[in-house]
Amino acid sequence: MSAESVSRHSKELKDPEAVAVRDAPVENIYQPEVDTSGIDERKLMRRIDWHVVPWLAVLYLLNFLDRGSIGNAKLYGMTDDIGVTDKQYLIALTVFFFPYSLFEPPSNVALKTLRPSMWLSFIMLVWGLAMTFHGFITNYAGLLGLRFLLGLAEAGLYPGVVFYMSCWYRRNELGSRVGVFFSSATIAGAFSGLLAAAIAKMDGVGGKPGWAWIFILEGLFTVLCAVASFFILSDFPDTAKFLTETERVWVVRRLQADSKYSAGGESFKAKYVWQSLADWKTWLAMGMYMGFDGPLFAFSLFTPSIINQLGYEATVANLLSVPVYAWACIMTVVIGFWGDRVKCRAWLNLGLFGSGLVGYIILICSKNPSLSYFAVYLAASSIYPTIRVAWVSSNVEGSYKRSATLAMAIGWGNLNGAVTSNVYRAVDKPWYRLGHGIVLAYIAIGWLSSLAFYVYLRRQNAARERGDHDEIIEGVDNKGAHEKNGRFESVEAARMEKGDKWSGFRYTL
Repeated sequence: MSAESVSRHSKELKDPEAVAVRDAPVENIYQPEVDTSGIDERKLMRRIDWHVVPWLAVLYLLNFLDRGSIGNAKLYGMTDDIGVTDKQYLIALTVFFFPYSLFEPPSNVALKTLRPSMWLSFIMLVWGLAMTFHGFITNYAGLLGLRFLLGLAEAGLYPGVVFYMSCWYRRNELGSRVGVFFSSATIAGAFSGLLAAAIAKMDGVGGKPGWAWIFILEGLFTVLCAVASFFILSDFPDTAKFLTETERVWVVRRLQADSKYSAGGESFKAKYVWQSLADWKTWLAMGMYMGFDGPLFAFSLFTPSIINQLGYEATVANLLSVPVYAWACIMTVVIGFWGDRVKCRAWLNLGLFGSGLVGYIILICSKNPSLSYFAVYLAASSIYPTIRVAWVSSNVEGSYKRSATLAMAIGWGNLNGAVTSNVYRAVDKPWYRLGHGIVLAYIAIGWLSSLAFYVYLRRQNAARERGDHDEIIEGVDNKGAHEKNGRFESVEAARMEKGDKWSGFRYTL
């Protein structure tokens, strides 16, 4: 297939309505009989934003709040009350990550197969109950069992939401929306400290210690929100009930014009998972998420303890973590919007990992509490902005392949939380240099993987511009096309079959 043919077809796809009125066959457009010319894009996108983003942010706030509550509970005497040693506590943190990581790929397939409103609400109900029961544990065995159940239930939320949002927004819109969504994690980090400090004052109420009430109240609120989610969450664009039929068609066409050809619906085939496994981008993305998620879990679980060991009491340490998370929230939103606007996610990503390298080098070398506290801000600037999520998602086409790639990358990143949840040992306090050194190594891996990802995408785009990946299309000028790239009856068939491997697909840098 010639470069001119690809250019012509790609240009046509950017204007779905123009395709509908061409003399060419209308099968290239989703439901061509529907007229969407009266749609007000700005007004409709605002309505979609209000229906999609805010509630997802609430869910992730609760997810992150529940996950990190154990760190706050430990400050208020949980380990002493149930007779858990420091080693056992670290093992309990580790147990969470195995089901949390391994269940993510099948959970994303279930999300695509079932309705998001049903699946996300169900797993939220289970983790809310698991969190509530944390308030009634009396021994180490109970703690292990509930941490395993919590990890199993929470596994599907983050990769599921990222995949779900990628099914609603174009590639140059996703970063800002994911940034707003993920900022709830930083709010949870700040709110967690304030909430724990307040709830801990219930110590003795109902014969329960303060740390138990942290789990019980947060868990019960999550259960209530899970029930509400079944009625609040919308499903995919082609079935969303808050949209009219014309609006649903317009959204699907808009996504297809942005190279998201599977937006109109795609049947599950095992080959989509194998395509993800065979793609270099998947493995490089796993390296990026390893450098992002490993430090993230260490940071969220141990920030109060790290600040506490700098000489501050438990409540003061929790309160001093609030401005750190507030700064991370600002950075997350700003970087998300900036990445979408300037379209240079590679360099932003490398810069963010770079700030993390500087922050943890300072933490390793410093013996000054004020300087170490400043370095925590640099670390937060690196760890929380989620530009990697939008970057990876924007460069994988095919809804099942994208869900598999995101689940594998995020799952592998989360599995490394099993390592980083064990690196801050009590014997290393107050400076925790071993833990900081391991997190530094993770960030370095993330930086190198990001650089390799960028180089790979750039070389692939150059090869496609040269025509190295042109397919043979029946009835089209195939000058320069290669049999090894496949033979298809139409451009539509080629792009649906090959996804981001189609010669007309261009990766975003």
